[in-house]
Parts: sequence; structure tokens; C-alpha cells
Amino acid sequence: MQAILMDMKTGQLALHETPVPELRTGGVLVATAFSAISVGTELTLIETGKKSLVGKAMARPDLVKQVLDYARKNGVASAYQKTKARLDNLAPLGYSCSGTVLAVGDEATEFRVGDAVACAGAGYASHSEINFVPRNLAVKIPGGVSLEAASIATIGAIAMQGVRQAQLAVGETVVVIGAGLVGILTIQIARAAGCRVIAIDTNSERAAEAVSLGAHFGFSVSGPNLTQCVREASRYGADAALVTASSESSDPVELAAQLLRDRGRIVVVGTVGLGVSRAAMFRKELSLTLSRSYGPGRYDPQYEEHGQDYPIGYVRWTERRNMEAFLDLIAARAISIESLLTNRRSIQEGPRAYQELKASRAYTVLLEYPGKALPARSATVAPHAVTPIAGEIHVGCIGAGTFARGVLFPALKAMSGVKLDSVASSSGVTAVSAAKLFGFRASTSPEELLSDPSSQIAFILSRNDSHARYIRTALAQRKPLFVEKPLAVSREEMQSVVTAYDEQSATGRSPFLMVGFNRRFAPATDAVGELFAQRREPLVMHIRVNAGFLPAEHWTQQPEQGGRIVGEFCHFLDWARFLAGCEIRTIHATATPDQGRYHRDNFAVTATFADGSIGNFLYLANGDKSVSKESYEVFSGGSVAQLNDFRTLQLTSNGKTRRVDCKGDKGHQRELELTMSALRSGAPAPLPFEQILEVTEATFCVADSINTGLPVAVGARRPEAFKQVHPVN
Repeated sequence: MQAILMDMKTGQLALHETPVPELRTGGVLVATAFSAISVGTELTLIETGKKSLVGKAMARPDLVKQVLDYARKNGVASAYQKTKARLDNLAPLGYSCSGTVLAVGDEATEFRVGDAVACAGAGYASHSEINFVPRNLAVKIPGGVSLEAASIATIGAIAMQGVRQAQLAVGETVVVIGAGLVGILTIQIARAAGCRVIAIDTNSERAAEAVSLGAHFGFSVSGPNLTQCVREASRYGADAALVTASSESSDPVELAAQLLRDRGRIVVVGTVGLGVSRAAMFRKELSLTLSRSYGPGRYDPQYEEHGQDYPIGYVRWTERRNMEAFLDLIAARAISIESLLTNRRSIQEGPRAYQELKASRAYTVLLEYPGKALPARSATVAPHAVTPIAGEIHVGCIGAGTFARGVLFPALKAMSGVKLDSVASSSGVTAVSAAKLFGFRASTSPEELLSDPSSQIAFILSRNDSHARYIRTALAQRKPLFVEKPLAVSREEMQSVVTAYDEQSATGRSPFLMVGFNRRFAPATDAVGELFAQRREPLVMHIRVNAGFLPAEHWTQQPEQGGRIVGEFCHFLDWARFLAGCEIRTIHATATPDQGRYHRDNFAVTATFADGSIGNFLYLANGDKSVSKESYEVFSGGSVAQLNDFRTLQLTSNGKTRRVDCKGDKGHQRELELTMSALRSGAPAPLPFEQILEVTEATFCVADSINTGLPVAVGARRPEAFKQVHPVN
């Protein structure tokens, strides 16, 4: 299918062939009929993309600070690679479209195939022939509303939310500063609500045109006696001002303060400076409110991505309900938008349409798409045996996020005898970015990639909740696998992986399954192991992880992703398991009170091992980022190893200390080399499956122990054992 994507480094637009997005739980696949180009948001994003690196830095100083902080902790080279991975990327454009439902996922039962829907959301309602849209970002189009009109429903919801934030009452006078598309829609909604509306714009022609489109009065910013004109048009001064302009300065807000009556209300809808003078606000005791995009639910992953609606008795107007209300106004002919939608281009002309829009006075351009059904999927390939690979190893990858592009893909591309063959992702867009940057072909869905024999090993680098599902599919296809941690996010999922693994093992051919517990493969880990190679007593290990705070809306904090215990703490349990060289026996964990902020991300764990070794772990989200993230200390037999962020290592024994510069190598390169070497020789994966299961089970035991306050024994690997928690007596 075709989609318009932007090169984040250059700001250039192009039409790309991308895979059809995956149908996921809680959403629908939509064949796009029309998508609306946003003059303000999208053109601003493109202009930022075209700027030099210095220009981008000046535009986003907040991101520069993040890069500098990262460089101080992880080194300039690592920060450069991470920044490069973000810029060497293709990004979808668009956030408002309409179309027809092609397929319905589980938990989106309010929709049916064939429904006409309006869709919202950056990354979902894109300029693309087919989009996956979560249920709360899609609304059915009422009778009497065309697909063309419904394609601007998201932009209409932005205007609707601004009007709601202004708390307008019938008979009030409202000034709308900025007569672009959002401004005109705001004008029409406010007039439909019984308000007197005054349009103001820097362009006198736009201000005059606003009158023909619904405003009672229209004035230019540069016109004579503007304040007096507004006072005469409003009798007492405006009750409220909605700033729908786009400007780097705070002039629009300053103007709003001048035009309002005493105790008037300013609502900022557009992107403008907020440096309004205190005197202007203070003397009139004005209020200043920001309108957050489409409405309540915006930027809340639980609402937008996971379909959890807000109770209507507590939140009457969510972003979805704002979209519905806007479409209802069109259906009732309370607003008229046909004259705003006259400019249309085919999707093939999309990149050129942006240039035309920039040079014109059009309010928007609608991109039109040919009707399409879902393409037929390839037939499933029969399972094949894993045999030694004599020649070049062809790699297929599912997932192309920041870690994959910044760490694993460059490492794989640099390896001799390895070819980056194909890449797939749930959205398809990140796959196209990876194809452009690393030479993949991005023509497959995840399911096709797993059944395609041309890729001899599949790397699963997608979000945590998809791992077990893809593993089961790959095992059925006899596809060798490398899975970025974790193996699974629940005991039930782990049990399903074990069942699939055992079914294949029963045929006499053991599956090849590797999990990315990379720290055990780091050179520093080898050096620590050598120090204690001849030990005659247990180890005492202290591992402190200054992980940093992640907000509740971060994707890793979502329940279905397993949380940070399963998703990250597994690394440190595995490191200690490898160093001890024997099974984890018990886990005892405790966490600080959550207080609705940390999601149990501040916890202490004591693990015991079969040989009597002890692992003491502190995982913390309440520390300062300037302190190193990972600190390891190991004691045994009069020797001490001290490792800091895999950058510096001190090995002390018999009163002498040897210092080693580890260069931040956390073992990614070596784990990949060992994986490819095992494939070539037909050997098992470098990490035994039993240990993968043991560490995964141990992470679940951490959560169990926090919940119960009791020590928990780490069970055997048989599936039935995963269903139980075994407190230690």
C-alpha cells in the first residue's frame, strides 16, 4: 500500500510502498477514503525537519538537554548513535481521515466491516491507504455526512475542545484570533452555540472571508482602532478570546488580553508563545487556559491505545465524543464546511500538495485514495528443519524501534556473512524507515516474515506483549529465533511458549530460541568471572540499578507489557544467575509504597542460589539521573569486583587493584556473534532454554513476593509449575 512519509533528517516528503498494518486487539483496519492535510501542525513539522542539526536543536532545546544528559552518562558515541537512529527515520504524517472498516479486532465490537468511520491520531489516522486505528480514535459517521466532510472531524474536535474550554454562554461575544481552518471551525461552532463571533487575522482578506464563513465581524490585526472596533462590536468588550493562530511570538495572547473585558477568558488552541505580560493579565484579572488538542483522553495511552473510556458521568466530553459532536453539527447543518474542502489531490500527488498548500491561501487539502481491500496473504510455508547454514545468513526482523535501529541493526549490518533480508512492524511505517536506512526489504507483515523461508532467523524486537505470540508462530514454522527480552509477560504466556517448544522438541529436532540477555556476554562479565573462577565459597553480589522515573503513560508501564520487573529487571537477575553458575532457589522482594507514582519501581530483592550465593538487588526509579545507572559489586574469598555502567571495572585481590576500561560494552555485539556462529555450526542457541525459563519465572516471583511479603521459591520449568506460587516455609 502507499503512504506519505517524511525523512526526519531532511524534512523531505515522498510516497512509499509500505506493508499493511497489523490488525490488533481493540482496534480496526480502515481503508482510507480521504485524509486532511493540517496547514499548521504538519507544515511546521516539515519545516523543522528541513532545518540543519543546529536549527533542529534551536527548535527543540528540551530534546538537546536529553541528548546531553544521555551523553554524560553513556558517552558521546552512544549519544550520537542514538540521535542518529532517531533522525535516520521515516515518519508518517497526518492525523485526521475518513474511510471504511476493513477488519475488526477483538474488543472493538461496536464496529462492523463496511462501517464508514472518521479517524483521529498521529501515527494512526495517517496519509496512508490503510490504517490501524484504536477504537477510541474512531467514530461512526452519521447519515447525511459525506466521507469528505468527515475527514476533518479530528480538526473539528480541536475547535470543539477550544470552545468547551472557553465555557461560552449564549449571547456572549467571543474573539477568534487566527482565521485558518481551526479558526473558521471555531467560529462556526461558537456561532451555532448562540455567541456573537469576531474574527481577527493578520491577513485582511482572511478576516473578511471569515465573515462569509460565519463570523459576525472580521478585522485585521493591522487595521485602525482595533480595540475600539471590538468594543463597539461587543458592546462591553469580548467575554472570551480563542487563540487559534500559529506564531512563535506571544503577540496573539497579548492581543487577546487587550481585547477582553474585565475578568475575561483566554483559551490558547494554536501553537503560540505564552510570554504574556503580567500587567495585562493582572489589571483585568484575566484567566488563561490551554486547550489540549482533541479533548480529554489525548496523550493518555490507556484511553487512546488500550480503549479504556472515561465514565460519561465524570468526563462528558472526551476526544471521541468531541468528534461525534462535530459530525452531528454537520449532519444537522448547524455548520457548513463544503467551501473549505474544495482543494483535492490524489494520494499520488500528496507530496506536491504540501508545496501547493504552503504557497496558497487554502484552508486544507484533502488527499483522495482509491478503494482497496486487504491484499491476500501468502500461503503458509511448511515447517522446515533447522540445519547448519553454510553461507550468508539472511535475517528477518519484526519491530524497528529506537533500540533496534540504534543498537541491533547497526551491529548486524556490520557483521560479515549476515544479510539484513526483511523487516516488518505492526504499523509498517517503521519497517519502511529501517528498509531505507539499513537495506532491508519492507514488503512483509510479521506473519509473512515468520513463514518466509528466505529469512533464516527471525529477530523479534517488537513490544513485550507480542513476544510470546510471535514465538509460538515461529516455533510452529521451525524458524530459528532471537527474541529481545522478555520471553513472555505472564506465566500463562510462558506456559504457551513451553508447550510449543516441547511439541517441536518431541519431533527430535530442538528449536533454536535465543533471548537477548546481553549483559552476560559483555567483556566485563568475563573479567569478573575470571577473578572468581577458582572460588571455594559462595558469591555475595550487590547490584544497584538507578533506572530512572517513567510516567504512568509510558508504554512499558502498561499492564499488558509486564512492567519493568519483567521487561528490564530480568537483565540483572540473568547476570547474577550467569555469574553464580547455578540455579536461582528463592526470591524475597519488597517495594516502597506506590503512592500512585512509581508502579512498584522502587524495590529490593534478595535472591539465593543453589551453591549458597546471595544476590542483593536495588532497582530504583526515585534517584537522580546524574548518578550512574548500573553498579555491580561482587565479593568472595577476599576478592572484590566493582563494575560501573559497564564502563569502568576494578578487580581487587591480595591488596592489589587492576582497573579495566570496558568502553560501555554491554555484550550486544558478542551475543549476536555467538548466535550467528551457533546457526552456522548447527549448535544450540548460546543461552540454554532452561535458563531463559528460570530467569523469566524468577521475575514473576519478584512480583509475587512483593504482593505477598513472603519469600518465594523459583519453581521448575514444567508448565503446571508456572500456575502456582510456592512460598518458602
